[in-house]
Amino acid sequence: MLAQQFRQILAHATPILLAQLSSMGMMIIDTVLLGHHGTDDLAAVAVGGGIYISVVFALAGIVQAVAPTVAHLHGAGRDEEIPGALQQALWLALLLALPGACFLRHPGALLALSTIDPLVEEKARAYLALLALGMPAILLYRTFHAFCNALGRPRPLLLISLGGTLLHGVLAYLLVTGKWGGDALGVLGCGVSNVVVSAFSVVCATAYLRFGSALRPWPVFAAWQWPRRKPLGELLQLGLPMGFSHFVEISSFTLMALFVAQLGATAVAGHRIVANLAAICYMLPLALGIATLAQVGQAAGARHWRRAELSIGAGLLLAGGLSALLGLLLWSIAVPLTGAYTDDRAVQAVALALVGYVAFYQIFDAVQTIAAHALRGYRVTFVPMCVHVVCFWGVGLFGGWWLALHAPRPMGVAGFWLASVLSLVLAAALLGALLWRALRAVQR
Repeated sequence: MLAQQFRQILAHATPILLAQLSSMGMMIIDTVLLGHHGTDDLAAVAVGGGIYISVVFALAGIVQAVAPTVAHLHGAGRDEEIPGALQQALWLALLLALPGACFLRHPGALLALSTIDPLVEEKARAYLALLALGMPAILLYRTFHAFCNALGRPRPLLLISLGGTLLHGVLAYLLVTGKWGGDALGVLGCGVSNVVVSAFSVVCATAYLRFGSALRPWPVFAAWQWPRRKPLGELLQLGLPMGFSHFVEISSFTLMALFVAQLGATAVAGHRIVANLAAICYMLPLALGIATLAQVGQAAGARHWRRAELSIGAGLLLAGGLSALLGLLLWSIAVPLTGAYTDDRAVQAVALALVGYVAFYQIFDAVQTIAAHALRGYRVTFVPMCVHVVCFWGVGLFGGWWLALHAPRPMGVAGFWLASVLSLVLAAALLGALLWRALRAVQR
């Protein structure tokens, strides 16, 4: 039966991983296009993009509460309740889009955390104001994303992601460079393209919900419900800790970059290369974690505790083993990999000194990611959030700040990455213990 769980998780995780890598391609497209357009525009998308991702991930984490909810209903055989659960989650997405859009239009609080060139800040504000227009669409799509994953239907997500990335590549190129027949819009062109892609994704998701054969057993539009206090409250109770966990993870890297900026341009450039590699590597355990959540949630809904336990075991073995191999691969090709990012020997030396930390922590990152998602499958979200706050903000961010800048022998940028390793080791241990406790509790 363990082999069956391996196959199911891999079959589910593979399209998710490809979709996530495709979505990262949009950021690469922005970086390449703006890198050739102008330094100020590239800096603006770096600053604005960090704020945008922090806000979107926090709010998307809340609406992803629909995933364990739907997985439990499906596992329990209560499929007739699933369309209503999705409808309430869609209403929640629209409600959350209001403060999200407002924050993007007024980002002064976050922009004030660092000294930014006035022209870069002006461009970043204009970029974020455009992205605010797409906030309802992106949250609606993330709700659909969580819904499909909960039911083990990830293929439409891959197709929509590939289509969106292709559309963004063409549209951003035309708008950024002025090839569309008007002025070259620079960073604003990337903003317009992102909004269009968000709308495109929602239209595709709506069409798939209405006409897709795989989702025909759950007719979402058959009997539409208005917002209801109790189900919305249940989604918020489950989703707020999930959203805050996402925010803690993303903001720890965002704030780390602001602290590293004090160490000079070479340290910043080397750190950025390694942070990019770390983000790509994280896509693997994240995809496996999402697939594990669906399997655990469905098994828990059916009260089939043995199957849930096997799903967790399969997820941990797959993520731990594959991430360990990924870490070894990253270490073995570090020199050509960092060389592909830059020709600057000083920057490459900084990056090479940091890659080892990322390679080493892969297995611990995999364990904590799978454990956190498995706990969400059991609808346990508050205590894991507390663990993430202590580990990522306390040990990782504050510890890194001390090691890098204020220790008796300051380590520089390496201090932040050593603290990241320690934070992930601690998170893996604490979440692993919490998961073990949850497994023991359901077996009683």
